[in-house]
Amino acid sequence: MDGSKPDPITLWPGLEDLPGWTDKYFRRTRDVVLKFGDARVTYAVFMRRPVLYAGALACGWLRSIGEKRGEAFDVEERYREGDWVGAGEPMIYIRGSFAALVDLETVFLQKLGAACVAAYNAHAMCEELPQVAFLAMDARHCAGTEMSELMAYAASVGSETARRRAGAVGFIGNATDATAHYFGQSEGRGTMPHALIGYAGSTVRAAEMFHETFPDQMLIVLVDYFGQEITDSLEVCKRFPELAAEGRIGVRLDTHGGRYVEGLDTQASYDVLERNAPKAIRGYRTEAELKHLIGTGVSAAAIWHAREQLNAAGFPKVKIIASSGFSPAKCKVMALASAPIDVIGTGSYLPSEWNETYATADVVEYDGAPRVKVGREFLLRGYKPPRSGA
Repeated sequence: MDGSKPDPITLWPGLEDLPGWTDKYFRRTRDVVLKFGDARVTYAVFMRRPVLYAGALACGWLRSIGEKRGEAFDVEERYREGDWVGAGEPMIYIRGSFAALVDLETVFLQKLGAACVAAYNAHAMCEELPQVAFLAMDARHCAGTEMSELMAYAASVGSETARRRAGAVGFIGNATDATAHYFGQSEGRGTMPHALIGYAGSTVRAAEMFHETFPDQMLIVLVDYFGQEITDSLEVCKRFPELAAEGRIGVRLDTHGGRYVEGLDTQASYDVLERNAPKAIRGYRTEAELKHLIGTGVSAAAIWHAREQLNAAGFPKVKIIASSGFSPAKCKVMALASAPIDVIGTGSYLPSEWNETYATADVVEYDGAPRVKVGREFLLRGYKPPRSGA
């Protein structure tokens, strides 16, 4: 991970494309300032909710544009990548020519806010389940390649913080080659979509096709296509007993929320957790927590059920890969149930409340004179709130 050296995707838009992607009022302000005289300004950048700082891509883009304009911006990043930042705390001060900076705000904030929130969410998931490896599978949920890069980078930042603070395994890779380097990998990771199962006509045949094509790859098989998660898992293991014994097979549970995993219903799900994680169902649980524990789809009970069946059939080394809606909240519930997950595939560190991702930049100094709109005085350097009753 080297966010200090932005990639070509990160550097888009370049100087020539910038006007078309910038808020008009910023462009018109630039024209006014160029007509009436430039000023040296200081911007303060903040967010309205707690985040993890993930500003390297945004700041890298800003510095690149400054170089192309012949301007050396003073970009003071007040936090290291992955540091916790409180709501309203200035995270960056940017000093330079008003004319050179004012029309950069639109794109700069686009590259900052969502990344900081996604880093926070990725960290929360990794810290809740420090023993579990994560794969970033967000690419197809992103609004284009720029967002995909921002989300991959954010996941790597949050993951690194969880490793440092909690000794977490964290994110070990992602789904696309273009952003694999953020996870220290040379290429993306992944084996098969549901479409390959449909093409093959059976789960076992899809496994055979994949293994014949990629014999050196770990064999990770989707097992929910036919609604026979347990049956198909065991059939794949029986077809490749040597791989199963070597721990080179993984079964991926991706059951949708419209049905239970094979062999489960509400009562059976309670029974599974009673055998393996009774504390998870003994205390008060919200409706959302109960769904993740004993509901349809990939619940904690479903994962324990798969582990029980694999062990009973003599396949204790077969890995369980879980996907389908693994948000920070779901990871927290999996931790409550000590769910035996080896790897989680997720894109759910993407911000679910998009309005929380809005970063804001205000000019707080003009030619050295502190000045900011009323209500934003907290952005001024050395600001002390008035004492109550004064």
